[in-house]
Amino acid sequence: MKLKAAADVLAGLAQPSRLRVFRILVGAPEGGLCAGDISKRLRIPKPTLSFHLKELSNAGLIEGRKEGRSLFYAIRSSRVRELMTFLTDDCCGGRPELCLPDTKKACC
Repeated sequence: MKLKAAADVLAGLAQPSRLRVFRILVGAPEGGLCAGDISKRLRIPKPTLSFHLKELSNAGLIEGRKEGRSLFYAIRSSRVRELMTFLTDDCCGGRPELCLPDTKKACC
């Protein structure tokens, strides 16, 4: 992944609601989630959610598909892997331990 592409992907995540949507979709079943379910879970109005889904799609992080009258969204795992590889290889100087959580600290 090139620097500009990584910056574009990170910009797509650089908003609290979009990051929340992304986190929900990462944990979603393989087929993704219906936009209406995402809206309900996050208590985001559908027009606002639609804007955020468009931004995540433009960043290449998610993809949508239509099933009947419903739109389902799922993570594009290949793009997420590209970003993580870029971050660990380029930004961490080949030292992935810099990018991993500190396992010595208590979680949550």
